[in-house]
Amino acid sequence: MPQRFHMGDVPRLGGAALLLGLACAWGLGILQSFLGDPGSLRLGWWVGSWLLVLLPAVLGGIAEDMTQRLAVRYRLALTGASGLLAIFLLDLSVPRLGLPWFDMLLSVCPWLGLAIVVLAVAGLPHAFNIIDGYNGLAGMVAIIVCLALAHVALQVGDRSLAALLVTTAAATGGFLVWNYPRGMLFAGDGGAYVWGVVIALASISLVQRNADVSPWFPMLLLIYPVWETVFSIYRKAVRGVSPGVADALHFHQLIYRRIVRGVFHDDESRRVLMRNNRTSPYLWGFTLLTVVPAILFWNNTLVLMGFCWLFVISYVVAYLAIVRFKVPDWLRR
Repeated sequence: MPQRFHMGDVPRLGGAALLLGLACAWGLGILQSFLGDPGSLRLGWWVGSWLLVLLPAVLGGIAEDMTQRLAVRYRLALTGASGLLAIFLLDLSVPRLGLPWFDMLLSVCPWLGLAIVVLAVAGLPHAFNIIDGYNGLAGMVAIIVCLALAHVALQVGDRSLAALLVTTAAATGGFLVWNYPRGMLFAGDGGAYVWGVVIALASISLVQRNADVSPWFPMLLLIYPVWETVFSIYRKAVRGVSPGVADALHFHQLIYRRIVRGVFHDDESRRVLMRNNRTSPYLWGFTLLTVVPAILFWNNTLVLMGFCWLFVISYVVAYLAIVRFKVPDWLRR
């Protein structure tokens, strides 16, 4: 298929391992909290609701990984079901966006905040699935984002949310042992949906619980996978192609084809693996360019919005430069 850049048979059940790791870690956190809570994590039975919210999306992703026959519309419906469960079980809503006129609209029409929750929980898993193209790419982005969210959660005293995010990063780190650089295990749709749903829930919860946190803080953290998805839908629509059709024109795929230098090796599968591994660090650096200002200005909406627009412009300029073969030589080294 056009989006695959590996050779040989590789298991795609990394998502099942991630889900099991989270269930064990969160269960242990609940147990510790009931036995005296030595870490002041305050993890109660509400954490089980997070797992219930995860299940429709992640189980659908795992089913696709095992069968390769679950259509995109059904997977989108299952992630949407997770979004609805987030509203009913976790009482999530988006109370503000940092824009006075829109915040006034949200106060008059609170259902808009609920719609944003469903959109975020349903859409972000698919955004992570889109960038999950090379060994270590989506996993490392997930770790960076989780730790950045946990850092700000600790800044505002939300230790329970920080604990859920740190354990998600830890489970992802265990997965990366097998995924990067050897590519012995793939996250699959299930893994991408774990990252997407957990990070969406954490982002909305952080903003909803803490008035000091700008809603544009998680947006800047996630602008790379979000804009990759929006831009992909746009360029496919221009060509009259369905957004659900896979292709090989994503940003990370262009970097693989036109920036990462060829590797000379007698074994073809080894050659593909080495080029695959050299692609992800380019995108890790690209992600850090948004994470650093997000952490520095997590409570300044105007600055965060400015960096979001700067990323969008930089992305489009870089994409066009790669397409037109106008890439500086030093990027190819």
